[in-house]
Amino acid sequence: MTNHQFGPFGITTGLDSTPESLAAAQAAEELGYPAIWLSGGPLPGLQTIIDLINSTKSIHFVSGILSVDQYSAADVSTTYAALESTAPGRFTVGLGGARGPKPFATLTTYLDEVDVPLERRVLAALGPRMLELARERTAGAYPFLTTATYTAEARKVLGPDKLLAVSHLVVVETDADRARAIARDTIGFFPQLPSYAASLERQGFSPKDQAELPDHMVDALAAWGTPADIKAKLSEHLDAGADHVAVNVITGVTGPQPIEQWRTLAGTLLS
Repeated sequence: MTNHQFGPFGITTGLDSTPESLAAAQAAEELGYPAIWLSGGPLPGLQTIIDLINSTKSIHFVSGILSVDQYSAADVSTTYAALESTAPGRFTVGLGGARGPKPFATLTTYLDEVDVPLERRVLAALGPRMLELARERTAGAYPFLTTATYTAEARKVLGPDKLLAVSHLVVVETDADRARAIARDTIGFFPQLPSYAASLERQGFSPKDQAELPDHMVDALAAWGTPADIKAKLSEHLDAGADHVAVNVITGVTGPQPIEQWRTLAGTLLS
């Protein structure tokens, strides 16, 4: 497995440059989380990464992920270089999101152009071809909405020396019906995206499963319950070969950062 500075558990969340987001990043750092993986969709721009690193002391940030269709290789290279000069080692570039008629070729070309060392870039990778590209051209892979069985298969493709960091949904809720309802509300969006639909089907979730989101599918893709229950579920990825699990807490409420949930989990995940 890869030697890295992310620890076994980190955080996935969407942040911007508002005082509330900067305070949330500071809170995560104070709680002891070693890394924050910044969700690409909510990220308003590369300046936010600079702002977050400048507002914290040592926590690592990974763009998880920057869409190569949205951010130019030149701009990403400039941002990486600037942060290496002021906060060396604290930013890892996560890439993906290529669309269009030849997404694989688009991403390959981008990797040729971006001036970021191999060991400081990772790929969002769901299918075997993307995992192979992550193995050959980056430090490793960052999959989302996957099971521990997928993690074991991904480790085989990546080999023993590449980073495998998994983002996993978490609901800090012990009521099964409520926890699953919150998880379904998030999971239900992803089968609409072809890459996720294909990934879920490869993992054994039929089109019917993807339409109906039965309990067994929700429970495979989202951890819920007590902090101990959640750690046990997330640890399945570590046992299957992951180096790191980025905890993606969802609450059913859009807007506020789940700082209290991070605090609730910290004592168990970080001990």
